[in-house]
Amino acid sequence: MDILRDTLLALRFFTRLPLPETDSTIDGTGGDGTGGDAQARDLAGAARAFPLAGLVIGALIALVWTVAASLLPPLPAAGLAIGAGLLITGALHEDGFSDCADGLGGGGNRERALEIMRDSRIGAFGAAALIVSIGLRWTALAQLDLVMGAAALLIAHAVSRAAIVPAMALSRYARAQGLASTVATGTSRETLVLTLAIAALIALLFGGWAGLVAAAIATGCALAFLKRLEARLGGYTGDGLGAMQQIAEIAVLLVLAGFWG
Repeated sequence: MDILRDTLLALRFFTRLPLPETDSTIDGTGGDGTGGDAQARDLAGAARAFPLAGLVIGALIALVWTVAASLLPPLPAAGLAIGAGLLITGALHEDGFSDCADGLGGGGNRERALEIMRDSRIGAFGAAALIVSIGLRWTALAQLDLVMGAAALLIAHAVSRAAIVPAMALSRYARAQGLASTVATGTSRETLVLTLAIAALIALLFGGWAGLVAAAIATGCALAFLKRLEARLGGYTGDGLGAMQQIAEIAVLLVLAGFWG
């Protein structure tokens, strides 16, 4: 029951799905790339369920992909699947990715970068990041057949949610206030290990050794970006977590397109 509660909590955090209430209230309409208000301590403990929540999200998108790929050529089918993901999550991570790209790409000092990332308006770097993110995922998915595409979506969404947990457990929040700052204080290293183990098991189950390699590369890419955030901002932000998720999702789909395409 605890893992079910944690999965529902994570899903309310990551999606716009109409789900039953848990003990914690989450409003997934926040503008920091991770979600809105939450009982942060409960959410930090629920990090172990992030890959399971990602698996549910991936399954819904894979269902759209399976139906679309049965009726349409690969490119429009992949576009519908990516679009379904945007609707399910409310473009949550894409918003964080674009804000992070604007902040890091805009130049200036740490304070100026954080100020840009708070601005809801999208700039040139943010727009370019969205184009690259959606374009790479779209074309990578279109290279896969119906079954492999569904498996890739399951792995990508499970692993990419797990890939943000290292920041929550090992790094520090770059701002004085914010949801991510309080979440980080309650995410233990034991939770981190369990989360990554669950993600690795999902990758192995649905993708074999190729899935495991993709998961390892994706997590490494997310960690490399975290190091960039720490060097530039002194830690991570909610937008940074969104960017880490996007980078990991892209990496999984690209690696599996290389293996299976």
